[in-house]
Amino acid sequence: MIRNNQRLSNYFFLLLMAILFYFLVLTPAQAAEGQPAPTDKKPQTTVVGSQPASPINNTPVQKVEETVVIGLSSPELGPYGKVGMEQRRAAEMAVEEINAAGGIMGKKVKLVFRDSKSNPRIAKENAIELFDKENAQMIFGGVSSAVALLTGKVAKIKEKIFLGTSSFSSDLTGEEGHKYIFRECLDSRMAAKVLSGYLKENFYNKYYFYITVDDNWGVVTEELFRQYTDTLDKYQHRSFLTKLGTDDFKSILGLVQEQDTEVLVLVLFGRDLEFALKQAYEMGLKKRIQIVVPNITIDIAEGAGPEAMEGVLSTTSWYWKLPFEENYAKGVTFVKKYEEKFNRYPSSAGASAYMIPFQYKEAVERAKSFDTLPVIKALEDHKYIGLKDEQQWRGFDHQSIQTVFAVKGKKADEVKKDKYQLDYYEILKKMKGEEAAISKEEWDAVRSAVSAAPALE
Repeated sequence: MIRNNQRLSNYFFLLLMAILFYFLVLTPAQAAEGQPAPTDKKPQTTVVGSQPASPINNTPVQKVEETVVIGLSSPELGPYGKVGMEQRRAAEMAVEEINAAGGIMGKKVKLVFRDSKSNPRIAKENAIELFDKENAQMIFGGVSSAVALLTGKVAKIKEKIFLGTSSFSSDLTGEEGHKYIFRECLDSRMAAKVLSGYLKENFYNKYYFYITVDDNWGVVTEELFRQYTDTLDKYQHRSFLTKLGTDDFKSILGLVQEQDTEVLVLVLFGRDLEFALKQAYEMGLKKRIQIVVPNITIDIAEGAGPEAMEGVLSTTSWYWKLPFEENYAKGVTFVKKYEEKFNRYPSSAGASAYMIPFQYKEAVERAKSFDTLPVIKALEDHKYIGLKDEQQWRGFDHQSIQTVFAVKGKKADEVKKDKYQLDYYEILKKMKGEEAAISKEEWDAVRSAVSAAPALE
């Protein structure tokens, strides 16, 4: 019995040793079959935006594509959503084209979008995030001037560039102007000046009424239009302030009728303006009152409709037919590409957003650096041909000096003949930028009045 137990123990011991031999010796050997012989080399690790090191002398052996980030802050929805969409579409087109041509100084451009919601507080947070987390070298966009002003202030703190796209308030490059902010579109003063000649000639000593959005752009623009149309007497020429996002203007339009108004100036933009124009038309105001709109884009005109837009006076810095009428090759190409991509014509907001990435690219390449101060210097006083005739980034205030146009809404039947029903404008007058923009003497006086620095800083 004892002898049998000893034999059984020996049997289990031998079996255990065989199992251990199989797993510790044979299995690793089989797993190694067909694998390369071991070496002393360490595995390579590649980090995006860096260059892999040579395993021999730790020097770069292959260049990995790097990127430069630019930020776009514009509204996606809300009262200015359509304008924001135009900006985003055109900006994405520009970045695609720049990258297809090799990027900026060999770096591909990454466009990072943030929805401003037309809210200055949100726009401020967006700007901080774009500069700090996304490492954006430049931000552009903005429809609300209040948004643009606050974004510009963040840019100044971060010592980065902000380029205003559809922000018209004159103080952006006037009282509030500084070294880090530029504006591509026309401003309220340029709009008032180009339209004032026609208004004085045809509506001198008429009774004006202003319906104005209660924000930075609205207040500044009303004051400038009053100045250039000699309607500074606010008792004689009444006004009414509205909140951004208003959709019912019937009550105030009724008051306009009661006041024997002859010229109604709607200092509104985006969806608010669409509603006001539609309701003015539906109430019959246009039968005896001339309607004036400081700034217009075709997406807003489209929202109001051909009948509501007929005969309305306004201004613009660009419109889609201009390149074809004046033979501006870059403008023609842009309109055709945009139409092919989106089955419609681009607006002036789109044109501005399209040009800015190209202007930034060219400034970086002239400066041979992405550093902010050399790029600013490369922009200042630079003349360029974009989608129309010559423009210039004026050095003392960073306003893009350009030709501006006084326009009148075409008859509804003419608008409807266009395949997209977007041929809204009849040109009344064009004015060179040097004549329309604030002069150096006027700018000095404006800055002095608010104790701002005599030069941008």
